[in-house]
Amino acid sequence: MSHMTPHKTWALLAGPIAAGAAAGGLAVAGFPSAACWCAAVTVLCGVWWILEPIAIPATSLVPFAAFPLLGVLDDQEVAACYGHPIILLVIGGLLLSSAMEKSGAHRRVALGVVGAFGGGGERGVVLGFLLASSMISMWMSNTATTLILLPVAVAVLEQSEVRTRLTAPLLLSVAYGASIGGIGTPVGSATNLMFMAAYRETTGIEIGFLGWMKLGVPVVILLVPATGYCLTRGLDRQARFHLPHLGAWQPPERRVLIVFALTALAWTTRTDPWGGWSRLLDTPGVGDGTVALLAAAAMFVLPDGHGGRLLDWGAAAKIPWGILLLLGGGIAIARGFASSGLSETLAGLLTHLGGLPVLPMIALTCTIVTMLTEVTSNTATTALLMPILAATGTAAGIDPALLMAPAVISASCAFMLPVATSPNAIVFSAGSFSVGRMATEGFMIKLIGIPVVTAVCYLFLSH
Repeated sequence: MSHMTPHKTWALLAGPIAAGAAAGGLAVAGFPSAACWCAAVTVLCGVWWILEPIAIPATSLVPFAAFPLLGVLDDQEVAACYGHPIILLVIGGLLLSSAMEKSGAHRRVALGVVGAFGGGGERGVVLGFLLASSMISMWMSNTATTLILLPVAVAVLEQSEVRTRLTAPLLLSVAYGASIGGIGTPVGSATNLMFMAAYRETTGIEIGFLGWMKLGVPVVILLVPATGYCLTRGLDRQARFHLPHLGAWQPPERRVLIVFALTALAWTTRTDPWGGWSRLLDTPGVGDGTVALLAAAAMFVLPDGHGGRLLDWGAAAKIPWGILLLLGGGIAIARGFASSGLSETLAGLLTHLGGLPVLPMIALTCTIVTMLTEVTSNTATTALLMPILAATGTAAGIDPALLMAPAVISASCAFMLPVATSPNAIVFSAGSFSVGRMATEGFMIKLIGIPVVTAVCYLFLSH
């Protein structure tokens, strides 16, 4: 039987205490009861998400139960948050990733990319792993990408004559590439989807799959070579490496990749160019989640050529269902902010920010979030910040995306500490390098990432 530690006990109590203080402060100031209760639930979730006295998905259930009881949202409004179109997109994306893992196609793609760029010595193999990690994590979870590539990286290190010198840059390239690549597409990171859902709740405007890629991919394109330069300085160009050989392509690998490629094409051409195929086929009700779930259903139906299917429920049941609760909780809080009037209240308190130039506001947001995310959960931090930054953007008289998007992207730039992200923790546990080495390399990349994210968001979002 497990016992709660004193730290967990205090963390558990800190949530209700902070929530009561927030609600009491707003009530004394004369704010409506719905806004006070919404603030209380948000603060409670924020404290518990950060301190984790209970599991993050469990905390995410609080808005589902509390908002109807407190009169912030009714049960149907809250239920709609947990069945939001973004949730459906996440389910479909996770099922597609499961099919990739089941078939082994992910490993084939990884070794192909590493082999294409890893023949030019120590620098080449590090850049190959960095590129492979970033490309795969655009379509699969960052954690899954790291677990896929780590055994390959360890095998390369075991036959290397310069293992001591190569260990840190090679393993860090896997972790950093996974975090950076996740920025590129909506399904690459849950935080991207949180922004898209919160922005839709706040403004009523939908940002599609390609719409996010127009912002995320330039960040990836700029950060990958910059990260590669930081990690490979001082490495030799001449050493040669032998990568594992997987043999001939198997039918499941080919078939999964074909379905995945068609899905990616459908995502990126749904609304562009000239209205996309949804306009051509006169299907305006189709969303990215529709495409994802249709592709996932196809994986369950199509044979794998070996007597089975490309995806079965045994593999599908292993997807991280908890992330769906976290997304739903974040969407519910964003909807609660708008419904209770808390967004307007917060915007009124932040009106003095309207005099600040947009560029410094974006840079400050990036700096704060990229440091905060080293010690807090990326997804929990994003869920907490989205409605607050939406209100801040409104108060400043700018498109809320100018603050929300930089925050979301910066949340993926947690490179300094093993506890900051799952990829960092995984490679640190497998490597023989110090926390100081990770912190040094990560801090250098952060210093590059802040101006990169600031510049891309300013150029692409300010009109």
